Amino acid sequence: MEKYSVEQLPLLFEGVASVFAEKKDELCEMDAHMGDGDLGLTMEKGYGALPDLIRQNLIPDDIGKTLVKAGMKMAGLVPSTMGTLMSSGVMEGGKALKGKKEIGAEELSIYLTAFAAGIQKRGKCELGDRTIFDSVDAGAKKAAEAAAAGGDMASVIEAACEGAAEGVEATKNMTPKFGKAAVFAAKAAGVPDQGAIAGMYMIQGLRRSICE
Repeated sequence: MEKYSVEQLPLLFEGVASVFAEKKDELCEMDAHMGDGDLGLTMEKGYGALPDLIRQNLIPDDIGKTLVKAGMKMAGLVPSTMGTLMSSGVMEGGKALKGKKEIGAEELSIYLTAFAAGIQKRGKCELGDRTIFDSVDAGAKKAAEAAAAGGDMASVIEAACEGAAEGVEATKNMTPKFGKAAVFAAKAAGVPDQGAIAGMYMIQGLRRSICE
C-alpha cells in the first residue's frame, strides 16, 4: 500500500504487533541477561494493543492527532521505562503529522524521525549511549535519505530497516550507561543492546505491513 488513510492506520501497526508477538520470548531472554527480563512482554503488550487503540481513538482526517491520543492510551498500558519510551515516540511522531490525512513515503520518514526524537527527549539519551535510540535514529536517517531521493513507501521502510540493523550492530562496541544494563556493563562487550534490537523489530514490523 502506497498511502494509509486514518481509517487504514491500524493496518500499518498490525505488522508491528505480529512481529512482537513472535519475538516476545527472544526479547525477554536477552533482557534477562542485562535488565529486568520483561522487555518482550512490554513490547508485545504495548504494540499488540496499539491497532485497537488507534481504532478506539480515531480522529477523522487527522493521522497525527489520532496517533497522539492512541500513544497516550498506550503509555497507560505499559508504564515501564521501555513502554514509556515507545509511547513517547508514537506521540512525538503523531505531533509531527498533525493535520495529515494520509501517511505515505514522506510522512513515514517524518514519523520515524520524530519517533526517534521523542525517545531521545524522553529518555535523555544520546547516540552512543547503547539504547534503543541508536537503532531507531539510524533507521530514521536512512529513511529520510530514501524519502528525499523520491523513494516510495517500500523503499523508505527498507532503508529504515537497513539503518536500524546497522545501529544495532554498532551497539556491540558501546558501554551501557542506563539502568541495570550499566551494572552489568562487562557483559555487554560484543553483544548488541536488547533495546536497540526491539527498536529494529518495530521498524521491521512496519515493513511487514507495507511490503508483505
